Amino acid sequence: MKKTLLFILFGLVIPKLSAQNTGYWQQHVDYKMEVVMDIKTYQYQGKQELVYTNNSLDTLRRVFYHLYNNAFQPGSEMDMRLQNIKDPDGRMVTKTKVGDKEIKESRIAKLQPNEIGYLHVSNFKQDGITAVAKEVETILEVTLAKPILPGKSTKFTLDFSGQVPIQIRRSGRNNAEGVELSMAQWYPKMAEFDFEGWHADAYVAREFHGVWGNFDVKITIDKNYLLGGSGYLQNGNEIGFNYQDKGIIVEIPKKQSNLTWHFKAPKVHDFTWAADKNYIHDVVPTNFGTTLHFIYKNNPEIIENWKFAEPKTVELMEYYNQIVGKYPYNQYSIIQGGDGGMEYAMCTLILGTGKKEGLVGLIAHEMGHSWFQHILASNESKHPWMDEGFTSYIEDLGMNKISELKAENPFFSAYKSYIVLANSGKEQPLSTHADRYDENKSYSIASYSKGEVFLAQLEYLIGKENLMKTIRRYFNDFKFKHPTPNDIKRSAERISGANLDWYLLDWTETLNTIDYGIKNVEIATNDVQKTGVSLERIGRTPMPIDILVEFTDGSKESYYIPLRMMSFEKENANPEIKRTVLKDWAWGSPNYFFEINTSKDKIKKISIDPSGLMADVKLENNSYVIK
Repeated sequence: MKKTLLFILFGLVIPKLSAQNTGYWQQHVDYKMEVVMDIKTYQYQGKQELVYTNNSLDTLRRVFYHLYNNAFQPGSEMDMRLQNIKDPDGRMVTKTKVGDKEIKESRIAKLQPNEIGYLHVSNFKQDGITAVAKEVETILEVTLAKPILPGKSTKFTLDFSGQVPIQIRRSGRNNAEGVELSMAQWYPKMAEFDFEGWHADAYVAREFHGVWGNFDVKITIDKNYLLGGSGYLQNGNEIGFNYQDKGIIVEIPKKQSNLTWHFKAPKVHDFTWAADKNYIHDVVPTNFGTTLHFIYKNNPEIIENWKFAEPKTVELMEYYNQIVGKYPYNQYSIIQGGDGGMEYAMCTLILGTGKKEGLVGLIAHEMGHSWFQHILASNESKHPWMDEGFTSYIEDLGMNKISELKAENPFFSAYKSYIVLANSGKEQPLSTHADRYDENKSYSIASYSKGEVFLAQLEYLIGKENLMKTIRRYFNDFKFKHPTPNDIKRSAERISGANLDWYLLDWTETLNTIDYGIKNVEIATNDVQKTGVSLERIGRTPMPIDILVEFTDGSKESYYIPLRMMSFEKENANPEIKRTVLKDWAWGSPNYFFEINTSKDKIKKISIDPSGLMADVKLENNSYVIK
C-alpha cells in the first residue's frame, strides 16, 4: 500500500469517493491486548487497551462492544433462532429419528456449564475514569464518563474473561476434526459507527462488521501449541515452530511451561487465531511479495491434499492480484479450523479434510474474501451479497483459470441457483439483513448466487472489459474503507458512462425479475425478403437485449437493442459476427418489433442472450427455432 493512503485512511475528507456526498469518514481503533489461555479449562483472562478516534461529526456519549462468545449459551438469541428457523444450520443441531420424523435439536441448548462460551468485561475505564458498562448478552453497552467530541480520541481500558465453547459454529474448541482452539470472535470488539449510526448487531446467526485499526496482541499459552492467525509474529526467533529466521535453532527450556506469542496486525478490522499441539506449519514464499502459511493437523490422511493445495493457492492469489488489485499484506495464513470456512483478517479457518479439489475450492473462496470483506470492508450484516457474491464471482473465475477444463460460462451454477430461488416464491430482497431471512437456504442462494450474478450480469450490461476495469476501480477507490452498494454501482458508471441506478435498485431492493420472450416470427407484411420479429418484456426488470440469428447456410448475425434508461451502447463482444444496433427500447413499452433483412425460410434459429449472462427467469421463450 502506498504511503499516501495512510493520510486518507483515517479522517481526511474525500468527497469524490463518498456514497453520501457529505465527505467520507470512518472511525479508527488501536487495540493492545494481552491474554493468558488455560488449556486445561479452556478459560482465558485478558487485558485490553483501546484508543478510539472519533472521526465523525457526532459527539458520542455511548459506545458499544460485541461479546460474541455469549451467544453459545442455552437460551441465547442464537439458540432461540436455531430452535425456530425452518432449516437450521446442520452443523448447529443434532438429528434424531423418531418414527418417520427427523427431530432437530439445537446443540447450544445442550451445552453444559463447562462447555458454553462466555465473554465478560470488568473494570471498564475511560481515560482512567470508571464508566458504566452493561452486558446485554452479546452486546456491551457503555455509557461514557465523558463525551467524545468530533475529531478527538479517548482511551478505554478493561479486563475480560472468557471461556471457549465446544465448537458449534466457526469459533470454539475440540471440533470434529480435532482442532483444539479456533479463536474467532474471542475478544471484546468495538462495534462500528458510521454515517448510518451504530451497528451494534446482536450475534444471532452470521456475518460481522468492524472498525478499521491496528492490533497489538500477546497470547500466552502452553509451549507445545503452535499458533497461526492474523498479523505478523514479532518474536518468531523466540517461538520457533518454523516461524524463525532461516538458520536459527530455537530451544525452549524444559522448565518453561508457556510461550508468549506477540502479533501485530496493521490496518485490519478483526483479529483471529487458532492453536493446536499437533499442527504442521508450511511456509510458502511467492514472487509477488506475500508469504503464505499453511497450518494443518499432522494427519497422514490429509497431508498430501494440503501439499497439493499449496501451489494452487499461490496461483489463485496471483490471479486475484491481477483481476482485483494487489493483496496489500506481507502474509496470509490458511489454517485448518475444522468448521466449514470463514474469512478473517490476513487468514482463514477452513475444513482440512475431504477431497483435494474441494480443499482448493474452499481456499479459493475464503481467500477471495481477503479482497471482498477484509480490504473492501462492506457491512456484511446488511449487505452480505457484497462480500459473499463478489467473492463467489472471483472464486469461479479463479477456479476456471487454474482448471484444465475451461467452462464457457463459469457462473452457470450461480445463475441456475438464483433462477430456482426466483421461481420458488421464497426469495427475499438482497436488502434483507443477513439475520432476517426466513430460511437459511434463501439467504445462501441470495447472498452467494444472486450476489455473484450481480457482477456477472454487469458484463452483459457494460461489456467484459468495462467490468474488469470497474472491479479494479472499485478496489482502488475503496480499499481500507467501508463501501456501500452505491459505491460499486458508481464505479461501474464512472468506467462505462452508463446509467445504472435502475439496475442496483431492481436487483437489490425489489423482487423484480427479468423475463423476455420472442413472441412471434413472421414474414414481413410488405416484403417477403424480410422477417419480422416481435419481442415482449414480461418481467418488471428492464434489460438491453442481445439477439443472435443463425441462418440455414451456417452464418450468423447479431442484433443489439439498447435500453433507453441506460443511455449507453455496449461494444460488440464478438467482432467476428456482424452486429446491427437497433433503436432503443423504453421500459414503458412491453413490446418491441424489428425486421431482419432476410427471408424467413433462410433463418434457422433466433435467440435472446446467447451468452447466458442475462438472468432471465424463464428461458423457454428465449429462442425460436424455424422448422
